Amino acid sequence: MLHLKLETDPRWVTIVESNIEEILTDHAWCEQKAATNAITIITLNSEHEELVTELLALAKEELEHFQMVHEIIKKRGYTLGRERKDHYVNQLYKFMNKGGNRQQSFVDRLLFSAMIEARSCERFKLLSQRIKDEELSKFYHDLMISEAGHYTTFITFARQYGTGIDVDKRWQELVAFEGELIKSYGEKESIHG
Repeated sequence: MLHLKLETDPRWVTIVESNIEEILTDHAWCEQKAATNAITIITLNSEHEELVTELLALAKEELEHFQMVHEIIKKRGYTLGRERKDHYVNQLYKFMNKGGNRQQSFVDRLLFSAMIEARSCERFKLLSQRIKDEELSKFYHDLMISEAGHYTTFITFARQYGTGIDVDKRWQELVAFEGELIKSYGEKESIHG
């Protein structure tokens, strides 16, 4: 369904297991950034009523995920660390069309968002299948399903609002770019690292 070019090496889970506090902190901030991204898209495209309605619900869900991760952090006696830079997302952002017209930028932002959700979904699936911690295995399974829904929301809106743009071609270009980009990641205890 996600059509990613490269799957994460399963050994990444071993790296994650070596520092659960770090992956949880990184994950919490990823959820916060996902909520902020949805709000930003709404702010820049408020004339699309259906988009606003759907992304408000998505932003709320992302904040709920942030809260859920924070509750796990507290329950385990960890501390929510400072926000981390997400180098993967920053590199992916470079692919987006920042020139051109407003519609192309809008579609690119939706595709960019879909890609982040797709990679998160793929990583959550791997965690759910391989992490030894039973609580986190179930937690990441549930989040994997949610992230798949978010991916679908963003890709559907890109197609809906991409009139006159070859959205599938642009998506394939992004998939190819991300496939090369992700080769440099998977060696840190972070969701995209």
